[in-house]
Amino acid sequence: MVMCCLETNKGELRMEMNKLLEDYGCLAFSDDVMKERIPKSIYKAFHESLDNGEELSKECATVIANAMKIWALENGATHFTHWFMPMTGLTAEKHDAFLEPDGCKAVLEFSGKTLRKGEPDASSFPSGGLRATFEARGYTAWDCTSPAFVKDGSLYIPTLFCSYTGEALDKKTPLLRSCDALSKAACRLLPLLGEKGITKVTASVGAEQEYFLVDDKYYQERMDLKLTGRTLFGAMAPKGQELEDHYFGSLKRKVSAFMKDLDHELWKYGIPSKTKHNEVAPAQHEVACVYSKVNITTDNNHLLMQIMQDIAKKHGLRCLLHEKPFAGVNGSGKHDNWSVITNTGINLFNPGANPAENKPFIATLACTIKAVDDYADLLRMSIASAGNDHRLGANEAPPAIISMFLGEELDALLAEICEGKKTSKSDAARFATGVSVVPTFSKDNTDRNRTSPFAFTGNKFEFRAVGSSQSVAGPNTILNAILADAMEKMADEIESGKSFEDVVKEFVLAHKRIIFNGDGYSAEWEEEAAKRGLPNNKNTVDALKCLKEEKNLEMLDRLGVYSRVELGSRYEILLENYIKTIQVEGLTALKMAKSQIYPAVCDYLSKVSSEVIAAKEAGLDVDFLVDDANALAKLVKTMKEQMTTLETNIAAAQASEEEIFEQAVAWRDDVFAMMQALRETVDQLEESIDAEYWPMPTYLDLLFGI
Repeated sequence: MVMCCLETNKGELRMEMNKLLEDYGCLAFSDDVMKERIPKSIYKAFHESLDNGEELSKECATVIANAMKIWALENGATHFTHWFMPMTGLTAEKHDAFLEPDGCKAVLEFSGKTLRKGEPDASSFPSGGLRATFEARGYTAWDCTSPAFVKDGSLYIPTLFCSYTGEALDKKTPLLRSCDALSKAACRLLPLLGEKGITKVTASVGAEQEYFLVDDKYYQERMDLKLTGRTLFGAMAPKGQELEDHYFGSLKRKVSAFMKDLDHELWKYGIPSKTKHNEVAPAQHEVACVYSKVNITTDNNHLLMQIMQDIAKKHGLRCLLHEKPFAGVNGSGKHDNWSVITNTGINLFNPGANPAENKPFIATLACTIKAVDDYADLLRMSIASAGNDHRLGANEAPPAIISMFLGEELDALLAEICEGKKTSKSDAARFATGVSVVPTFSKDNTDRNRTSPFAFTGNKFEFRAVGSSQSVAGPNTILNAILADAMEKMADEIESGKSFEDVVKEFVLAHKRIIFNGDGYSAEWEEEAAKRGLPNNKNTVDALKCLKEEKNLEMLDRLGVYSRVELGSRYEILLENYIKTIQVEGLTALKMAKSQIYPAVCDYLSKVSSEVIAAKEAGLDVDFLVDDANALAKLVKTMKEQMTTLETNIAAAQASEEEIFEQAVAWRDDVFAMMQALRETVDQLEESIDAEYWPMPTYLDLLFGI
């Protein structure tokens, strides 16, 4: 009987595993699916157009569109949508039915033209002055390098989004342009180093997504979470992350069920989620996906964020993607693991067995050092947002100062290059546990530095400063562009007659100030960085000033990543987004304070006053009660004054007719600063009154309520 049950369980397990494998990518119109469903000649022509950078013919588009339609219908789709990434930071979609009326009947239509081009209304999306409100026309264009997919009864087609006059209104178009610029620069440089057969170079990215899960019933009772994604008020619970017991800890049953469903759903879309675990803060978690081409990773990460939030609701949870939902515990980032791969399979960030003899690696490393130093301000700008301001420079995420961590081995290699010595090949060190039954194993060539915003981790760089809610498109656009610029300049130097060794040495010596292997959280590093002349833009408003710098405008325009007009629009859009974010937060904080918190604390103060009177009448010693009542009354008075000041400051900021930068400064210095002051007072009040009087769920509920 027992053997029979075991065999049954094994059979069910095999069936479940086979189902997982069969379902992987079942909702994505992948290259393999396309190959099965279209003629070989069309498939070959499609890939030739991709490889040669040529426009896809109408005939090819028509055949692919028909195959895509049939596949989508088989998977339950009734509509299609061009899925794009406007400058809102989110995705956008407009759904049209395949069904077309044909007299008294109907047919299912989806043409090659419809696949390649869409025409959504562009007037209501952020344009930064590129388009007047009455000029509505915009175009979406199929990104044929990223698989379409079926979700909720619609065929989703990844697209670019541009204005009628040709400017990019999205995040995908500049990303793809930066990919072209990087490939062009690398294909020019690598043959000068003796590499043959290099026709294309691709940025490859893996994104680690951090997030919080909270109980939906508590979420619904928090106006700030619903409107802003973060808690604008909240005193710390008696326990936070001090014991480091949540990090990599055992999963709670409800969280584990959510993660299981999330993995299964992601795999259906061909999104290679690989790792899941508890993060540092209570209620914080992470999911990490395997590398893909950067534009595919970008699409996958946007879809992942949507799916996470959908599945959380099914489990009675809410998924919070804000960079800092809770004060006093770690916020959430999105570590961007970036590498560069040639069409011949070379990872240009892989040192190999003998890094000193690996010219492609040395060249790419030297170019990256130069790129990050030359454009540290642009990298900081690429991860700037009101939400990320709460993390960067705090005692958790990387500092706002952009620097590079390389590790001991690469530091030694660079020192020898600069000193003109040959690097001798060293055997890999062995790691010994000191336990006799456990064998030794080889160590990695570098330790990790979790305080570095841009760290080398063996065969890639990890850009750790990206915010959890942000699209990875923006940071990777800048990474691709600045590396392309450095590679072009190295090629210029070599073609002018300089030796490769001399150029590498010049690059490293001129830009080694950007390398820092120490504690990025320390006050000493902030002082040292200032001495080195490294920028330290601690908030979004200051970070965005670099979009007015000529060196940045010239480089991005020259490489064809952004035109000067497009960069001007980004400056306006990002400042406007910052202003609107602080405005919504300020108004929400004011409403919560006036309509929920202030009445509650006044009720409690009235109760305390009544207790003092009753105690006096009973002849009891009331000194301690009087002291408590006076302290509480003082806090309530301070809160009232701060509410009035906040309301005044918001009104003044809303009425301002200054230039947009000065408006942003006012929202930062007058509104946000007063919000913080009000929060400090409210949080003291929360700790001073009975829990039954507090009008909303506390951090104890939110962080430990699952």
